[in-house]
Formats: sequence, C-alpha cells, structure tokens
Amino acid sequence: MCAISGVGRGCNLWPRSNVLETMNITTLHRRHVLLASVTATLLPGLSHAAAKADPYAASPFRKLTDADWRKRLPAASYLVLRHEDTERAGTSPLNREKRAGTYLCLGCDLPLFKSETRYESGTGWPSFFRVIPGSVGETTDYKIGVPRTEYHCARCLGHQGHVFNDGPRPTGLRYCNSGVALKFVQA
Repeated sequence: MCAISGVGRGCNLWPRSNVLETMNITTLHRRHVLLASVTATLLPGLSHAAAKADPYAASPFRKLTDADWRKRLPAASYLVLRHEDTERAGTSPLNREKRAGTYLCLGCDLPLFKSETRYESGTGWPSFFRVIPGSVGETTDYKIGVPRTEYHCARCLGHQGHVFNDGPRPTGLRYCNSGVALKFVQA
C-alpha cells in the first residue's frame, strides 16, 4: 500500500496525465464519426447490391415448406435437393446423355447448364465446366471434415452438387452434379 495515497499496492508519485486520455477519447470519437459517415454513405449501395446479388429472393419456390417439396419431388430428388444427399455414383441416366440441350434444376426448372459444357469426368456423376451465369449460388460445407464448395440452384436453393478445381479448360472447374437434381430439355 502506498504510504502517500493509502491506495493500491505501489506508490505512484507522478500525477496521471489527462492529456493522453483526452487524445485517445478524441481519436476514438473521430473514428466513430468517420465509421458512421462511411456506413451512411455505403449502406444504400450495399442494400441495393444485396438485392441485385439475389434476384430470386422473392421467388415463390423460396416459400415452399419441406412438406410441399416432399410432395412435388421424387423421393431421391427430394433428398438431394432439399437435404443435400448424394445419389450413388454411376446411377444417373444423364451420364449417358449426348444430345444438345439444357440441364434444368428439377426443383424449379431454372436453366443451370448448357450441354456443350458437359464432359465425361469419370466420377460417375454428370459433370460440367461452366454454369449459366447467375444460375447457382455457392457455400462452403464441411460434411466430410474438409471444406468443399457446395453449389445450389439460385432460385429454389436446391442442392445440386460440389465444384472442384480439377476440371478441363477453359475454366479448370468441375461442377459435379447429382443427376436426380437435374432435368434435361433437348434443344
């Protein structure tokens, strides 16, 4: 205890300087003002950008319940699209599809892939090297213990598969899709 002040463990003979405290508080206040200004300036643009980033936010498919989806889809498709299941490799009839056309999401008919971007990856699932722009969203999943990029239909949010960086040129990507999540429409 300090013999002079009677407080604490040690004795500080030097008075505390309020100048440094005042400078820190002033700096802190300036930072808050600056942050608030930047936020106020960018916020309208950010909300506009968010609306642009998700043009399907008001889609009626986003309002369907799990029970609705179960009624609308075949059992295997329901499990893949709504619960991120995976069909058994090599079982999809789309693996043998060679005609020109478009691959649509089975949940909402949104076009996802053109047939000219399909290729034989040897994985047992329909694979594509490019999506139709704006047709899918991506998230990171850790279901097997390592991060993978999951992709889903942008309109109904139905799970489609995973994208990997081992595809052919020109993109180097492999969109590995569960066939039961797709519908093929011939050109």
